[in-house]
Amino acid sequence: MKRTIITAASAALIAGIFALPQGQAHAATTSTIVNDVSFRKAPDTDAARIRYLQEDEKVTIVSKVNEYWYKVKDKNGVTGYVSSSSKYITAPRTTTTSTSASSNTGKMVSGVSFRKAADTDSARIRYLQKGETVTILDKVNSYWYKVKDKNGVTGYVSTSSQYISTSYKEPAAASTASQPSSTAATSSQKIEKVIAAGNKYLGTPYEYASDRSTTATFDCSDFVRQAFKDALGVTLPSNSRTQADYVREHSSRIVTNIDNLKRGDLVFFMSYRGTSQSSYAGIDKSEQRITHVGIYLGDGKMLNTWGTGGVKVDTITDRHWEYRFIFGGSAL
Repeated sequence: MKRTIITAASAALIAGIFALPQGQAHAATTSTIVNDVSFRKAPDTDAARIRYLQEDEKVTIVSKVNEYWYKVKDKNGVTGYVSSSSKYITAPRTTTTSTSASSNTGKMVSGVSFRKAADTDSARIRYLQKGETVTILDKVNSYWYKVKDKNGVTGYVSTSSQYISTSYKEPAAASTASQPSSTAATSSQKIEKVIAAGNKYLGTPYEYASDRSTTATFDCSDFVRQAFKDALGVTLPSNSRTQADYVREHSSRIVTNIDNLKRGDLVFFMSYRGTSQSSYAGIDKSEQRITHVGIYLGDGKMLNTWGTGGVKVDTITDRHWEYRFIFGGSAL
């Protein structure tokens, strides 16, 4: 079982907002560990690790310390702290009102992966088909619904309107609609952290199919993955095509015109066919295989790696990059 260490920032990105108030004790609620996760002596990723809590292990939640951490007691009676992310632990639930999310339904706009956990790396149960109706049980976070399909199987599906149409409304206690400026600032801060993390690797040599366990060399997708991992503790898929799938499933804004890109967007490209625009004339780019990814910086530039010079800043506009551009979107 692969063990993933996460930071508070990544927990904030992927964690749901639960009904248990911060700092409030919880009456002996038993929860299940979904994936192996660090069990620490304090609610801090720099705190000493007691051990790893294992998948399917039961723990008792003592309290919710803050948005990112639970204080829990393990099977041995040891008290420590664990991420509150639904990727790692099932959440305690309190009694809800008659406006329960279970009464909400969603209709699939197009085929989409139905997964065992709220993570694009999680096993796919099957594909939900266009026109199929599901019952929405919960909104785990900004990117995932927990749903039940027509066969009574429970799993997770993207919240993107590209895939599902629904009138689902989050409970008032979980809504963040009243804080748009705070949310926007947080998103901007995350983008800058990713770019700053990527800039640390300027000049790092390029290597095709580079080793994901080292930062000595990078290929394009390895570099993008490392920047997100360093900055936010978020582990993106491992190649440019699966990263593109991730953005398609998670971004509410898919851009096919370079002029509409925003700072921090991931940008995806087809194979190189030459430097002239005519080399790409008449090509249906939507049918082309994605072969390159970078991080858009604004002003027609991107942070990426390829060939001589390794990690560098390239100008996209009026170059083969612009002619090869397929789409862009946010991975946040």
